[in-house]
Amino acid sequence: MSIAENIAEVRRRIAAAARETGREPGEITLVGASKMNDAAACREAIAAGIDALGENRVQEMQQKLKENAYEGAPLHFIGHLQRNKVKQVVGFVTLIQSVGSEELLDEIEKVAAARNLTQDVLLEVNVGQEEAKSGFFPDQVFSAAETALERPHIRVRGLMTIPPADAEPDANVRYFEKVRSLYVDISSNLFHNKLNYLSMGMSGDYEDAVRAGATMVRVGSAIFGARDYAQTK
Repeated sequence: MSIAENIAEVRRRIAAAARETGREPGEITLVGASKMNDAAACREAIAAGIDALGENRVQEMQQKLKENAYEGAPLHFIGHLQRNKVKQVVGFVTLIQSVGSEELLDEIEKVAAARNLTQDVLLEVNVGQEEAKSGFFPDQVFSAAETALERPHIRVRGLMTIPPADAEPDANVRYFEKVRSLYVDISSNLFHNKLNYLSMGMSGDYEDAVRAGATMVRVGSAIFGARDYAQTK
């Protein structure tokens, strides 16, 4: 199937999952996770109406920016962001989805202030409390949101999470529901119910994420096909 056909199928599945819980399909933003896909694939996804594209790697993103790969769609950064790469991302993307430490918040604020802009971000929730993974633990998220509110050049738009890789499908749902609860709490108590994005779910579990309340899903292989990781070795 083509990228356009895959996007249509993903949207069909999103719509069905949304309607199961009384939601409108238009409430869910579809982000094409375009890691390891070339500029032509990005353009094909944009022509097919993808809502946004998301990149995991700064170097790859910078190369594709030079090729005008994202023209016509918002660009998100969805991968782990190192502090020394912040200058290459702030102002180049509409949304940084993976802000998982106060040190990273500080660096984004510093760069955004120097460039006289406001950077939209999502706070990443390490919902499985995995030591090897970045992100705020669930009991740290509220404090992190309060810290972000003190940064005038950062605007928090919501939360993002990735469940543990070894979680069973039913466990994923519980993780999604936990982050949804955090999202509602933070939105109502700190942001006057004006948060927009709860980014949960990837190719293998985006339907469950939508049922659990996601307003944004990040879908890669179900749109672009299986990635060939051998080419990176």
